[in-house]
Amino acid sequence: MPQPGESESVNVRLRPATTADLEPLVELRAVVLRADLERLGRYDAHRVRQRLRDAFEPEHTSVILAADAFAGCVALRPAADGHWLEHFYLDPAAQGRGLGSAVLRVLLGRADEQGWTVRLNVLQGSPARRLYERFGFALEREDAVDVFMARRPA
Repeated sequence: MPQPGESESVNVRLRPATTADLEPLVELRAVVLRADLERLGRYDAHRVRQRLRDAFEPEHTSVILAADAFAGCVALRPAADGHWLEHFYLDPAAQGRGLGSAVLRVLLGRADEQGWTVRLNVLQGSPARRLYERFGFALEREDAVDVFMARRPA
């Protein structure tokens, strides 16, 4: 079911990431996170890119395609305490069109089928937090920089 302001016709597809996707994803991360990191006094042009290079696991990462064009990425990584939704970045030109909700419906549908708890962290003050809350994520803990949230299977 669409969220308010969305249509059923969001054309989104996830394809497995490869190592060849890394640098475009690194650059997307730098663009998407810049405003929030600057607001928090934490932006470092090298570090924002290196953190994804260091953590990139193509086997758990998907490239998001909208109408078959690159629109972003997302990872769902297994861990001892559930699965972690990570590196969810949408190209600014693709934001506000229901793509984020469409991606979450796919990933959380899979998680619900498997009985997985899904965890994530989002930067303090990020508008993405509202999206996650609409999909049932609840606060677990927070600090000055990050908000940690979890969603139990439906």
